[in-house]
Amino acid sequence: MEPGNIVEYIDRQKIVSAAVYEVRNQRVRLLNEHNREANLAVSRLTHASSLKIDIVRKREKVVEALQERSRRRRELSREVDVRELWDILHSEKEWIDLKTMTELCFPDNPTEDHESAVARAFFEDRLYFKFNNDSFFPYTENQVEQIRAQAEEAARKQRLIDTCGAWLKTVLDPEGNSAVSTDLTQERQECVRILKSYYLFEKESPHHELGKAILQRSGTADIESLFRFLVKLKVWDPNENIDLYRYQVPTDFPEEVLACTDTLVRSGSPSLNQGRRDLTDLQMITIDGQATLDFDDALSFQEKEDHYLLGVHIADVGQFIEKGGLLDREAIHRGSSIYMPDQKIPMLPPSLAEGRCSLRAGELRPAISTLVKLNLAGDIVGYDVFPSTIRVTDQLTYYDVNMVADENREIFILHQIAQRFRQKRLAGGAVQITLPEINIWIDENGDLQVAKTNRESPGRLLVSEIMIMANWLMAKFLQSNDLPAVFRSQPSPRERLYKENGGTLFQNWMQRKYLSRFVLSPEPEPHSGLGLDAYLTATSPIRKYFDLITQRQIRAAFDLDTPYSKGEIKETIQLLIQPMSHVSRLQNRRKRYWLLKYLEERVGRKEEAIVLSRRRNCYIALMTDYMIECPIPLSAGVNLKPEDVIQVTIQHVNARKDVLSVFMG
Repeated sequence: MEPGNIVEYIDRQKIVSAAVYEVRNQRVRLLNEHNREANLAVSRLTHASSLKIDIVRKREKVVEALQERSRRRRELSREVDVRELWDILHSEKEWIDLKTMTELCFPDNPTEDHESAVARAFFEDRLYFKFNNDSFFPYTENQVEQIRAQAEEAARKQRLIDTCGAWLKTVLDPEGNSAVSTDLTQERQECVRILKSYYLFEKESPHHELGKAILQRSGTADIESLFRFLVKLKVWDPNENIDLYRYQVPTDFPEEVLACTDTLVRSGSPSLNQGRRDLTDLQMITIDGQATLDFDDALSFQEKEDHYLLGVHIADVGQFIEKGGLLDREAIHRGSSIYMPDQKIPMLPPSLAEGRCSLRAGELRPAISTLVKLNLAGDIVGYDVFPSTIRVTDQLTYYDVNMVADENREIFILHQIAQRFRQKRLAGGAVQITLPEINIWIDENGDLQVAKTNRESPGRLLVSEIMIMANWLMAKFLQSNDLPAVFRSQPSPRERLYKENGGTLFQNWMQRKYLSRFVLSPEPEPHSGLGLDAYLTATSPIRKYFDLITQRQIRAAFDLDTPYSKGEIKETIQLLIQPMSHVSRLQNRRKRYWLLKYLEERVGRKEEAIVLSRRRNCYIALMTDYMIECPIPLSAGVNLKPEDVIQVTIQHVNARKDVLSVFMG
């Protein structure tokens, strides 16, 4: 190869003609037909001919000559019928060199221009032959079909990128005044599916490359624009809970589950006599929040001459949900009911959770009862766990209980028993964290409401402590019967900031950060946080699958169910780790979202905050009215320390982006 030779190479999926200006160390310096210089390895050249061009002439003349040569070769390439050649040659199954292929295409005195034309034709139509620079090999019929399908799919995707990208740009145009149509063609429905998946899962999406290409084609690299796009199309609500999609949480029940539930509900009440103690003569109450619809625990209280008899009665969900059955598989898939300010997603279908299984006043129900005998000082002297038949008398709210806490003797004594039990736990090393609860809900008018609730009110303390007591006693019952269960334990905290329940708000908040993670195991171990030697949860089987497992083990002790083995308990714990993690994350994130939505309307307001800690670039403080942490920029001349009470002003809030900005003052 010498200066002046005409060569060709591929640039941006096109064959380009060029003149050699210099050859050195297997590299060539070129001037191409587009009047651009290139420095390439010789191996990059797809065709090199002995034809020469006068490179001494002016550059413009060289370029014109190259363009003319390229035009002539393109015209010649149109005379090559690649499909016809494949029809003739594909049965040969051997490589054919460029010279032979050129003679087949141009039998009358072919030139190097004809060779280039053949190479160009095969480069443009790559369906039928595999090739390198100077030889060709025909594909089989199956290979041709596969390549054709791949090419058609690639073309379809490119059309989708072009049309969807243009549509996305139009919908997001801030100056566009026309209404956005929500009546979508099949192609646009596919576009929506791709963009939803890409927005939710990004690199984990099976449509990552396609979604990214559509977004780029629209002229924006902002993935958040896809959320605005989907809202404009009314695919999503402006307050859409996208975590439900990200964690693939089912919000509705499958048809077969609903059909099974309907059959169960219509089948009538099962016999409740066999193996059950009749407690229908006891006065029983439920105590729950005002919005509660599924009642899974009730209390009874009897004052005897020398002792008290406290009853904790849990709806026997195991009576209705067969282990391993369709409803059971659906429940374990969900793991728990999910409670959010704007939505409740039940573990069991509502006709069971709020109907057949629920302890509704006046209705006969199967239960698992724990009767606790206490002396008049409120100390436990004995207990009994057994299957029962009950009928709730009254359904009270926390508010109802708080109103009569000092007047109603039974409520007063129950409150004292609860306080006594807490003191016992604290003496056993329990870590009592006392923090107000922020309740967020959307009222009947669609307005967002936020209220701070005292968890230490008589009603809440009474229920909380008595349920902890019942869980502990049921754990001891299963332990004494040598039955495995989903026991909860917790190592000692890394640090204790206060004794018993005497900590400040700051100390209580910070104490949570020093708690050790709880452990789930088939065998009981001490629970340091609660100050108990064994613990599990059993009082919410309508809402929590772990509690349903506990209940089944108790039923098994009375031959009402088949017990889980230790191995099955371990497997179930592992199976529920991920769904329970999703439940916790969903509830916390959704509560935070709606709290930030509430604060969006309070920009500019001053709020009280407690300094928690100092970081490199900011302080972290707790806004006490909302129990939410926020960063505060460092200010020159201001030196704060933990537990300082300060005033902050809400500067900027964006719930969708999880942003809360404040400044001091």
